[in-house]
Amino acid sequence: MNVQAWTFVLVGLSFALYIGVAIWSRAGSTKEFYVAGGRVHPVLNGMATAADWMSAASFISMAGLIAFMGRDGSVYLLGWTGGYVLLALLLAPYLRKFGKFTVPDFVGDRYYSQTARFVAVLCAIFVSFTYVAGQMRGVGIVFSRFLEIDIVPGVLIGMGIVFFYAVLGGMRGITYTQVAQYCVLIFAYLVPAIFISLLMTGNVIPQIGFGSTLVDGSGTYLLDKLDGLSTDLGFAAYTDGQRGVMDVFAITAALMVGTAGLPHVIVRFYTVPRMRDARTSAGWALVFIALLYTSAPAVAAFARTNLLTTIVDRPYSEVPGWFKNWEQTGLIEFHDKNGDGVIQYVGPASDLENELTIDRDIMVLANPEIANLPGWVIGLVAAGGLAAALSTAAGLLLVISTAVARDLLKKGFMPEISEKRELLTARITAGVAVVIAGYFGIDPPGFVAQVVAFAFGLAAASFFPAIILGIFTKWMNRDGAVSGMITGIVFTACYIIFFKFVRPDLNSSEYWLFGISPEGIGAIGMILNFIVAITVSRFTPPPPASIRALVDRIRVPGEG
Repeated sequence: MNVQAWTFVLVGLSFALYIGVAIWSRAGSTKEFYVAGGRVHPVLNGMATAADWMSAASFISMAGLIAFMGRDGSVYLLGWTGGYVLLALLLAPYLRKFGKFTVPDFVGDRYYSQTARFVAVLCAIFVSFTYVAGQMRGVGIVFSRFLEIDIVPGVLIGMGIVFFYAVLGGMRGITYTQVAQYCVLIFAYLVPAIFISLLMTGNVIPQIGFGSTLVDGSGTYLLDKLDGLSTDLGFAAYTDGQRGVMDVFAITAALMVGTAGLPHVIVRFYTVPRMRDARTSAGWALVFIALLYTSAPAVAAFARTNLLTTIVDRPYSEVPGWFKNWEQTGLIEFHDKNGDGVIQYVGPASDLENELTIDRDIMVLANPEIANLPGWVIGLVAAGGLAAALSTAAGLLLVISTAVARDLLKKGFMPEISEKRELLTARITAGVAVVIAGYFGIDPPGFVAQVVAFAFGLAAASFFPAIILGIFTKWMNRDGAVSGMITGIVFTACYIIFFKFVRPDLNSSEYWLFGISPEGIGAIGMILNFIVAITVSRFTPPPPASIRALVDRIRVPGEG
């Protein structure tokens, strides 16, 4: 079978699996819809958390970022991995012991304020929609290339699949679907990585192949070869960094603390029976995540080396078939500016003019084709990319529906609403959210990982200080938390909007505040949140005694 046939078969089988699991595990109560009834096994919850965590940004875009940015791309790897450790150690056990379904629920009760709850709801919805836009773009990219379907209908198909199992099954359906999606995505990521590592370095383990010599008999290390290819073309050495130290630190910090504030990840720790199980599932999730994250730098190096050696400085008439296939999607373009028919791909240090435009989101998806792997491997990668995007999109959509149905209505405007009507409202909200997410996925404000980085920055600037101060201090009050959240998210959102939409011509280190890019500004928003929250709390009435006792109770070891 050809590549397209393999892709249709593997994607079709994976979709049938997801739908079957969703039907089997459909939710029958609000508790099952919100937290899967709290009965998920820790190992399965670890797999579901890993799938929820490893979005299209991790599967599709992270290795592409590293491939193009070299050492600078490691900020995404370090920030996201470190952030998960921070979440597992500092937040998950305490939030699980608190016993609420959502972050707005925690914020509302801890800060004894409906205003705080509503601000948290708005932050959760804003962050989740920003994040889900990147997932839908990933879905569109996969469909446009491998199934030869335009991005718009591709996104619509993805919306339909997510709508089915998110609306029908709620968290219960999503959890078991994500277990299946994790198996698909990790197999799809590792198989081509192992294949290419064997072909290029002779090592079956990609992480070892990343630091090994090539099998071409030259005795040259892979990274030395890549450094040479990069400098010869006018780029900086692959292993050198171009970002300023402050920007690297800010992006890493924003991604790390933003992780700890992402509501769709936090809610996963409520789906297990006990607090001990929350800790166990966090450990298993880290193991499952590490399988992909430790492979990403190797995949990036393999992809860039193969790209530079197979098409650069070659006549356009001789390019391999994969180039022409991806050219049809508009994600890779050749403009013969000097009319010599030769593809010139050069960096700013070259005297020539660059003729090749490559969307970095294609690197992982195109990698098997560039390496000339079998058609079934290419189809498998397509199925894996869809699994990664759809798994995270489903978790985010559930956060949105829960925020509206439970935190906005049940806990706010309609406290007497019946469980049946609450469940119906949650499903309707999830459906509306799918439609809005699809719209953003068709025309997102950046490439996948960049859009997701914005979501992490917004989460860092809004949720993280409120959660940390709510757990580890007894004196943080309602006024401080609300003021801090509003200040953090407004500042961060305005900064991103200004440089990405209002004045993109000024989006350079010359104009950035302290040399910090929009991807990293969430770290400054977080600091402002802390400053405002602490300052306001010092000049306003302290929390009531019942809240101080609550903080003491959730911090005492035990099941609670």
